[in-house]
Amino acid sequence: MAKSKQQQEAHGIGQVEQQLNHQMEAAEEIQGTPKLDREIKKAVNRQVDPLDDLSE
Repeated sequence: MAKSKQQQEAHGIGQVEQQLNHQMEAAEEIQGTPKLDREIKKAVNRQVDPLDDLSE
């Protein structure tokens, strides 16, 4: 069964994102991770409670 053009494009975008992630990981292994990048990753993965903003 043929996929729609949108499904094919979405799959292609996913492949590009995966490839870029692999390239980024390889670069980090070679060069090390800059401090700013590490801080950004921590912030992205941090669990946030939306109610915390209301109490400040």
